[in-house]
Amino acid sequence: MSARVVRFPGTNDAGDADARGAIANDLDTTLVVEAAAGTGKTTELVKRILRVLATGRATMVQIVAVTFTEKAAGELKLRLREALENDRAATDDAEVRQRLEDALETLEEAHVNTIHGFCAELLRERPVEARVDPLFSVLTEPQADRLYSRAFHAWLEDALRDPPEGVRRALRRTSAPSFTGGGDNSGPVDRLRGAGYTLAQQRDFPEPWSRPLFDRASEIDRLVAALHRLAKLSASPSYGRDNLFVDLDAVRRLSRQVELEQSFKQRDLDGWEARLVDLTRDRGFSRTRKGTGYKYNKDVTRTDVLGARDALFADLQQFRKDADADLAASLQQELSGATARYQDLKRAAGALDFTDLLARARDLIKTDESVRRHLRQKFTRIFVDEFQDTDPVQADILLLLADNVPGKLFIVGDPKQAIYRFRGADVGTYWRVRDELQAAGGRVLQLRTSYRSVPAIQHFVNAAFRTAMTGDRHALQADYEPLEEFRPGDDLQPAIVALPVPDPYSRRGPLKASPRAIESSLPDAVGAFIAWLVDEKNGWGIQPRDVAVLFRRFVSFGEDVTRKYVDAMEARGVPHLLVGGKAFHGREEVETIRAALAAIEWPDDELSVFAALKGSLFAIDDEQLLEFRHRFGTFHPFRVPKELGGNGGEDLALTGEPTAHLMPIAHALRALQQLHRGRNYRPVADTIGRLLTETRAHVGFILRPAGEQALANVLHVAELARQYEASGGISFRGFIDELRDAASEEAAEAPILEEGSDGVRLMTVHKAKGLEFRVVILADLTCRMSRSDASRYLDASRGLCATKIGGWAPHELHEHEQEEVARDEAEGVRLAYVAATRARDLLVV
Repeated sequence: MSARVVRFPGTNDAGDADARGAIANDLDTTLVVEAAAGTGKTTELVKRILRVLATGRATMVQIVAVTFTEKAAGELKLRLREALENDRAATDDAEVRQRLEDALETLEEAHVNTIHGFCAELLRERPVEARVDPLFSVLTEPQADRLYSRAFHAWLEDALRDPPEGVRRALRRTSAPSFTGGGDNSGPVDRLRGAGYTLAQQRDFPEPWSRPLFDRASEIDRLVAALHRLAKLSASPSYGRDNLFVDLDAVRRLSRQVELEQSFKQRDLDGWEARLVDLTRDRGFSRTRKGTGYKYNKDVTRTDVLGARDALFADLQQFRKDADADLAASLQQELSGATARYQDLKRAAGALDFTDLLARARDLIKTDESVRRHLRQKFTRIFVDEFQDTDPVQADILLLLADNVPGKLFIVGDPKQAIYRFRGADVGTYWRVRDELQAAGGRVLQLRTSYRSVPAIQHFVNAAFRTAMTGDRHALQADYEPLEEFRPGDDLQPAIVALPVPDPYSRRGPLKASPRAIESSLPDAVGAFIAWLVDEKNGWGIQPRDVAVLFRRFVSFGEDVTRKYVDAMEARGVPHLLVGGKAFHGREEVETIRAALAAIEWPDDELSVFAALKGSLFAIDDEQLLEFRHRFGTFHPFRVPKELGGNGGEDLALTGEPTAHLMPIAHALRALQQLHRGRNYRPVADTIGRLLTETRAHVGFILRPAGEQALANVLHVAELARQYEASGGISFRGFIDELRDAASEEAAEAPILEEGSDGVRLMTVHKAKGLEFRVVILADLTCRMSRSDASRYLDASRGLCATKIGGWAPHELHEHEQEEVARDEAEGVRLAYVAATRARDLLVV
């Protein structure tokens, strides 16, 4: 067998030896293997594939192996090759050796792929029946987003000639409370585009959202009357600084605005709707202070004002809920026009997105009997890894191909590690398929012996999650199967460390833990602990790459959660790598490249040129920049003074003063000048490469703390440029605009570095899934286990996917909100389980 098996010596002595034996020997029975964290499920999957090959039940080209990621597919192929070579060398049976040699020769033809990759293979094999371009390309997510934007803006331009009701109402809505001045960066058009893109991605769920009778005009009239009543009641307090009076200021201002419009016989229902919804988010109105005293003024009691306020607030909350649901249902239908244009653009470009791959492959197999029969005969064995992360469409494809043939389907998964509900995968789909297979004669096996963690970590995990994972069918929570130990422990080394938060208490009010205080002080404590842990003087033998700091999120309310942890490690000289961060565009080295590219494109923009000169590429200090600007009056790349080797200009006469110390600025400006001249005559990535070469940036970035990460980020910008041009981008300026848009949307994840790169890994739990580390530190303690409101309800049997669009929740989502919140909470528990089970030797909580 493969070298991987050597890592788990004595597997036959494991407590689940019978299950492992069945995997290897019960080859004619459909098996569903529920493998807990660290139980070697991939090893068992490889073992079964080899047994199928060795016994002649299938050839390599008849096997389908589906994994969750492209990286996992590549690793599975490598392990298959290694195992085939080892078994071929070890066997004395000539017939078996020949079968294994044949498998090795055809390994590159094997269908070992992600589900999307496998579906693409099927469509390319039968393009006519699937009604796709035989030479179709697969759009990446950024490419699909860009193509949809083109379709949406073309549709919107036509729609605005006579806006339908939903579009008209949506464009009047604000992104955040208009009374406080706060808000996010998205305007109404961007929000509408985002809503349309969400609907386009779930177009394979065509069931229309319900739109119960909602008399919007009458409701608005009733609320406006109540608004005027409250404004009048609260207008004249006994003293002007009454807290109740102050907090109801937004009510009175809105009342005056509406009264003014009514005086001109205006009845702006769309505008009033938007402003009434905004009022529910006003801080003063939503958290009104009562004030003091029985009387509000000589004629009105405080109880009267508070009663009117509470009644209006409750009515507004219900109105917002009903209006949002009505708006969402309306937009679902109206935005179908933008989806149709998106489909037309893809068809013209001969391209498919990820949704197309799944939906078209399923429809091809489901509706074309001859294709279905052919594929069932072609693929005699199907192996599926990480099945708990499979959505209903993917599950349908696999079941259609398996056709309930005994032994044909082999599934490995762990419902305790199902953490991709936002992609449509949940424990309910897993249970449905498992029960169907079991009812058809399949077996369900449990693997509990974990080779990863030391016993103390396993005991901790078992104690923490045994009572939290209850198998609740309503909440779609998995049953808990306890981990069984295999590795010996070390009595001299702690396996669980509770890292104290240095300053967890708020400095205001009573003594109690404060999330803000924890977020401020914990990162430095983590940085200090890691620095002590990896210090060679302590003799622990722990390298920075052995440590992972795990987060539930990278961005919270627009702030980079990892930033303080990065600062703490950089202050102590600890190398670190940010794996897959959404804050990629906010990194200093990426902002430096973006500023330099802007200076190349717009040499007249002195602010961009100044930012490029001051940034880490040219790294010119402030004193030199100030002197240069004072003496020569400009940073224009095309107006370098003559005495500094440039062409100069009439207003850049010789000063007669020493200028040698200003030559670095002149060199930098001439470099920007040359890059500007050639920017539209060479690929964008080539211009970026020349910029890095001119500034010797590769060496400069790699010598920084966490230099590998910084250099990888910079090179990733060049890779983004290649992707931009490959997807049809044609101008240097267009790429800069795309970088700016991505930065404002917190898009484009950071590159993943080679596994051998040194540095503490900072990553989300989702990114860490399937990995293991000697030391795992659970960070971001203040993050909630789940959201307090539901964001999505899926009923695959009806073809219904009710999700928030633009922040507006449809009626079906409200109907099922409690159960969806419970399911999100259940997934939060599973996410914690995944995080805790990444540790081998030490878990820090």
